Amino acid sequence: QVQLVESGGGLVQAGGSLRLSCTASGSIFSINTMGWYRQAPGKQREFVARIGSGGGPTNYADSVKGRFTISRDNAKDTVYLQMNSLKPEDTAVYYCYYNKGALVYWGQGTQVTVSS
Repeated sequence: QVQLVESGGGLVQAGGSLRLSCTASGSIFSINTMGWYRQAPGKQREFVARIGSGGGPTNYADSVKGRFTISRDNAKDTVYLQMNSLKPEDTAVYYCYYNKGALVYWGQGTQVTVSS
């Protein structure tokens, strides 16, 4: 089992920045992928970004490229999502995930609200 705890969400004005963190604990494999999805009200959960265990490769949704940066600190089993130039359409619950082969674990989600 892997437990994921997210933090860093909140309310920010358009154009502002937030940094989300997600710390994993439990039976963590050294080689894995971690990342973020988000779900806005009334919409399906969508991919945001992911990162391999060595710090790469990284992948981003087109909607966040150039504004969001994913990184990780393996010593802390933590993945980060730096979100800059936030837009109202970035408002959603952001979920961290951990993936190893067929195993996928999810965090509880953290709310990000961007006001116009």
